[in-house]
Amino acid sequence: MSRPVEKRGETRAGELTLRELARFGWRQLTSMRTALILLLMLAVAAIPGSVIPQEGVDSFRASTWKREHPELTPIYEKLGLFSVFDSVWFAAIYLLLVISLVGCIVPRLIAYARAWRQPPPATPRRLERLGGYTSYTTDEAPGEVLARARTAVLRRYRLRDAGPDQDSVSAERGQWREVGNLLFHLALLVVLGGFAAGALFGYKGAVITVVGEGFSNNPAMYDDFEPGKLFDPAVMEPFCYTLEEFSADWIYSGPQTGSARGFRAPITWSEDCRSGGPRERDYQLRVNHPLTIGGTTVFLIGHGYAPVITIRDGNGDVATTGPAIFLPQDPRTFTSFGVVKAQDARPTQIGLTGEFYPTYDFTMKTGPFSRFGEALNPKIVMTAYTGDLGMDVGSPQSVYLLDTTNMKPIKKEDGSMFRVELAPGEKVKLPGGVGSVEFEGLEQWTRVQISRTPGKLVALSGAVLALIGLLMSLFIRPRRIWVRATEHDGGTLVEVAGLDRSGGSDVGEEVARVAAALGAEKEEQT
Repeated sequence: MSRPVEKRGETRAGELTLRELARFGWRQLTSMRTALILLLMLAVAAIPGSVIPQEGVDSFRASTWKREHPELTPIYEKLGLFSVFDSVWFAAIYLLLVISLVGCIVPRLIAYARAWRQPPPATPRRLERLGGYTSYTTDEAPGEVLARARTAVLRRYRLRDAGPDQDSVSAERGQWREVGNLLFHLALLVVLGGFAAGALFGYKGAVITVVGEGFSNNPAMYDDFEPGKLFDPAVMEPFCYTLEEFSADWIYSGPQTGSARGFRAPITWSEDCRSGGPRERDYQLRVNHPLTIGGTTVFLIGHGYAPVITIRDGNGDVATTGPAIFLPQDPRTFTSFGVVKAQDARPTQIGLTGEFYPTYDFTMKTGPFSRFGEALNPKIVMTAYTGDLGMDVGSPQSVYLLDTTNMKPIKKEDGSMFRVELAPGEKVKLPGGVGSVEFEGLEQWTRVQISRTPGKLVALSGAVLALIGLLMSLFIRPRRIWVRATEHDGGTLVEVAGLDRSGGSDVGEEVARVAAALGAEKEEQT
């Protein structure tokens, strides 16, 4: 027995054509279940971005983490965990979620719009089978009962158009619930559009400013700058500011213990720093009290100390001087890490790396440490190196890291490690005539986040609309009421029935109220 020859393009029973397979895949992708799964995946995928230091947010912390975890660093770099929100896999999840939500929401928008336009359904044949039902007899003519139901009792309901020969009235209320559903789903698209606009056309950056110094809104001035994919530098407001002062209120919970509260950073700023721009204005920058300039927002997000350090080389010339930014490692005691580089030192370059202790103390068990975050007894403890700093042109290097590959630590005559331990106003000579280090004073710095998110008002409006739509869909109860009046045993039998479409409560009370308004209390109810 020979087998039938399959022709090209034919499929066997149970097999899907390419078109059917594509349709099946689209239905699976645009289902609400898939959208929820993708939303959960996006939330889980965002966890590494909040746990692992991100290069676009804090490059110093990311570099420090890499140095402390050399075994995990190559794996994390391949997975893109140091830049999660710019990674291909995160973008793929986000894009699939957007497609799923749009494909899921748009058909529902159409369905809700159709439900809004549809009239109330016709009166069922057997009203007594509904959950809410009552009936009574009256001497009034059926037409009079139905007319009063249409014009008086059910006037706030939406009525089904019926001719004069009809023996019933079909009414419905609570259709604004469908409007709430429609508004909620539409608002989700608005929120997605707002977030997409902010991510594509906005930017976010951070800059550290020492007291007395200034900042001009230019990408080159940022310490960390993360622009959107379609960001145009021309939209950046040309503002600038100068940090006049920084202060914090320290609350003591014991001797030299406590925490900081009430951060204040008075600044002088101008909307346009170009020649002929507007005059400067004062503003006190505080936590949760950002400065808004046009579409840009300036937030105060951190602070720290900047010891003023001067390094002189072996010839006695000043190789570098000024405040050096030390980054806090402990938010409670503000023990901070910093680097000072003297590239112009001769005959050899000098580098310092170490820690700053606001309230210095020392024990044989712990070594140097800080008891408190306020600068009550400030001191720096650093290791000095000489050699090549590796800061040649074309080889960029972080100002917060010291590359000691081609450098040697400075040692004492007995061969032990030399430490630079200085309080403000103190100076020490480096062994071997290499130079000297002086701790001249102490400044403070603030870390400011500057962002422009053009879609934030759109996203906020969408969130408000979604909340309104959700409340409407939760608290508006759609009801359907039917009134039928027919001749029965020389009188008129009036039947009133109702249906709660939300399925959450009993419609009997409303049916009784409608029947009472029609005159059931004056007649015998059955």
